[in-house]
Amino acid sequence: MTSPLTPSTTATADRRIPGQHPFVAHLRRAADAERAAAHRLWTPDDGPLPSLYLGHGAPMLFEMTDWMTELHSWARALPKPKAVLIVSAHWESAPLSISSSQPSELVYDFGGFDPMYYQMRYDTPAATELAEQVAKLMPDTEPVHEHRSRGLDHGAWVPLKIMYPDADIPVLQLSMPTHNPGRLLDLGRRLGPLREAGVLVIGSGYMTHGLPFLDWSHPDQVPGWSSDFDSWASDALARGDVDELAAFRTRAPGMPYAHPTVEHFTPLFVSLGAATDPAAPPTTVIDGYAIGLAKRSFQAA
Repeated sequence: MTSPLTPSTTATADRRIPGQHPFVAHLRRAADAERAAAHRLWTPDDGPLPSLYLGHGAPMLFEMTDWMTELHSWARALPKPKAVLIVSAHWESAPLSISSSQPSELVYDFGGFDPMYYQMRYDTPAATELAEQVAKLMPDTEPVHEHRSRGLDHGAWVPLKIMYPDADIPVLQLSMPTHNPGRLLDLGRRLGPLREAGVLVIGSGYMTHGLPFLDWSHPDQVPGWSSDFDSWASDALARGDVDELAAFRTRAPGMPYAHPTVEHFTPLFVSLGAATDPAAPPTTVIDGYAIGLAKRSFQAA
């Protein structure tokens, strides 16, 4: 059996997954879709790519066929990006930092799952050009530190492996240096020009994330705090009310149960900040619930 530290291509590692696993079926469907019509690459004629906020689940996402299909269909509905810059709930670090611009070991920052999830690979091309672009967008007072030994954490590689399973797009992860909505909106604004160069800017979190308060004996039951928070967020997004969203700690129903810690909600502000107009209502692409948590995910033009 291969250890998590043994070098391996993504495809080789994928072939070790048991054939009956739902992710294997997902890979077959993705390959069939690519054979039927190659995913069209982004060109400048397409204009800026949208910015995305998505729920990333955990390794169990690889077992959720419907959700995987939604994520992959979403990716296919957009031109294939030249690169991906992703901010994950699972890397809170100041000063501002980026992951290694060279393919690096993944961060298996989860516990208690099937050993095969610790052997998955997502070996993407070098993201040197993207690292340089990000550094140039930051003010001189905020230099970007590159962690040359840090790979992508599961808030990045899990959804991206589902959306772009061929691992043929350069990916760079950006740390979340604060949870202050205003500062994250400003960070997103600085990243906005990347969209005009064919870079997909993603905030990866979860619209509700009250794991300690779930009833694990009834995993399909949606708690009131989860549905109430999701309805509030949906309404605020539809009205483009960024101020209301920024006041979520005191204004949102379901708090603090929906987010006992806030790192899965706050990537949303990077996504909105990167949009052409943060106050323009974004388009919800995925909604509903998984294990009682809101999957709401959107794209902003």
